[in-house]
Amino acid sequence: MIQVTPQVTDAALIERSLTQPDCFAALFDRHYPAIHGYAERRLSRPLADDIAAETFLVAFDRRGTYDRSRPDARPWLYGIASNLIARHRRAEVRQYQALARAEVSEVGEDHAERVVDSLDAFAVRGRLSAALAGLPAGDRDVLLLVAWAELTSDEVGRALGVPAGTVRSRLHRARTKIRAVLDPALTEKGR
Repeated sequence: MIQVTPQVTDAALIERSLTQPDCFAALFDRHYPAIHGYAERRLSRPLADDIAAETFLVAFDRRGTYDRSRPDARPWLYGIASNLIARHRRAEVRQYQALARAEVSEVGEDHAERVVDSLDAFAVRGRLSAALAGLPAGDRDVLLLVAWAELTSDEVGRALGVPAGTVRSRLHRARTKIRAVLDPALTEKGR
């Protein structure tokens, strides 16, 4: 059995799992929380549970095709998760639309310290959710992989199977649309 330390690359774990399938569990342990968190932000907790689990089932089934010259499997796993999320796009858009319509929840007096921060966040949440729902799927995928998964343009490109230049274009387009919704004064001034 391979000794799993932070220095053991994902590629090494995947390679070892080809002959010792139990080694894949270390890859699961290493990346499941991040994949689940990403899916939960995009969809909902129950769907995130399914998406995260299915991501690792697909990854396990396809581990023989993994490019082991890439030590970090995160872009590959996020790409699988993004493809699975694509099946749930309508649910994702409905969630953003619901958040956009949501009213600010009541804040009790005992939460006075957090009221100002919370109100600012709630005020923006609806507009941001509406803007996310209105983005084309490819632009939304790129924006959320950069913002929530903290992937680089190259990693997003590998995850989605598109050139890094396409990622940068989509990211610029998505950011421009989000900025216009969050701060209409920027649009009026021409930036």
